[in-house]
Amino acid sequence: METTAFSKNTLHLAIDMQRLFAEETVWYTPSMADILPNVLKLCKARPQETLYARFIVPQNAGAATGRWKTYYERWSSVTRDAIDPAMLDLMVPLVGLADESNTIDKATYSIFGSPGFDERLKASGVDTLIFSGVETDVCVYASVLDAVDAGYRVILAIDALTSSDQAAHDAVMTHLVPRLSEQVETLSTQAILNLWRDEAV
Repeated sequence: METTAFSKNTLHLAIDMQRLFAEETVWYTPSMADILPNVLKLCKARPQETLYARFIVPQNAGAATGRWKTYYERWSSVTRDAIDPAMLDLMVPLVGLADESNTIDKATYSIFGSPGFDERLKASGVDTLIFSGVETDVCVYASVLDAVDAGYRVILAIDALTSSDQAAHDAVMTHLVPRLSEQVETLSTQAILNLWRDEAV
């Protein structure tokens, strides 16, 4: 599919670039250090058109609902009873760019699970979403599928995405994303920056 210039209603979503995943917890994703420079480039290029998602864990497994209880029984070491609350913060280079107005907290994989999120986008006229962050095969992919279902143009910044499971990351990018080729585009960070510069008037 030919890539066209972005509309002026394009938004960048930086998914879960948090200390919880960047530091040595059971969810440690070492390759976050590799993608951080590109995520940072996207954030700095359009600070007013960037939102930061944070995955917020429950106080403990008992505070979760449904099958999330079972999930957090397994991952009890990352509930708020067990970790420093500061681990939910964004990585240090991003902290200075984020505030309450551009940070979306979510208790689900998909950012669309955050109450009022889709309504916020529609009220702002957003029609295009650029995704960066972690994890490609979990929170990013869940968010992408919801964005596709909602009819947004979806762009994946291929060198600004990663996972703690490289094989799962590769499977999404190599096998799953191409199945949605009419609805999901993949571009490098530099290509995105170039298109932003040349965005449609």
